[in-house]
Amino acid sequence: MPRAGNLPSGTQSLWLACLAVCCVPTGLLAEPQEKPASRWEAEIAKLEQRDQRERPARGGVVFIGSSSIKRWDLKQDFDGLPVVNHGFGGSQIADAAQYVERLVWPLEPRVVVLYSGDNDLASGKSPQQVHQDYRRFVQRVREQLPECRILFLAIKPSLARWKLVDSIREANRLIQSDTRQDQRQEYVDVFTPMLGEDGQPRKELLVDDGLHLSRAGYELWAGVLRPHLAGLESQVPAGGGQPDR
Repeated sequence: MPRAGNLPSGTQSLWLACLAVCCVPTGLLAEPQEKPASRWEAEIAKLEQRDQRERPARGGVVFIGSSSIKRWDLKQDFDGLPVVNHGFGGSQIADAAQYVERLVWPLEPRVVVLYSGDNDLASGKSPQQVHQDYRRFVQRVREQLPECRILFLAIKPSLARWKLVDSIREANRLIQSDTRQDQRQEYVDVFTPMLGEDGQPRKELLVDDGLHLSRAGYELWAGVLRPHLAGLESQVPAGGGQPDR
């Protein structure tokens, strides 16, 4: 290989540039890889496939959010109501907002029930960030469904995350403040009845991990939520298709 000092000045510059490129590791010159799919893509696709098979009625109630929604046997607790479970475990409010276009809009629900928030706070988000993510979720729903009611289930108290209780209370307060200014939003207080007389989370409402709801916990939630869904049975057809308007 010729030495750079033995070449004319113009050729020397070109030679050095070529040498620099040749010395770059091969991996750095490779074509940029396609952006990896979202961690939720497989689960979201399964929910879409289930909807295609079962063809849930339009104009019903879509439940969306984290594992507290995913693990809920909605058919057992809301028999006679056109409910659809679109929960995906471990998710945050921002994730629900991201997938509104796929999990909410196509079903044109009259009501959306959202539970999420404790994963958000556990990940390090502030109550203010959780509040902003909730506002983003509402905005996304409203883009296509301006008259849809949005019911927010209060972030629950739990033994596993009791150290976050102050942040939970603050996030709930901020979101409740929004719902008071919009008749199409409702704050459903499941936080207060989950506390015992000692002010601590009631153990019987949680499973052994101290985080997820037991059957008794879901029965409590259903009892608090049912009045907010009253009247929907007569507004939505039992089968698939569009409701009367």
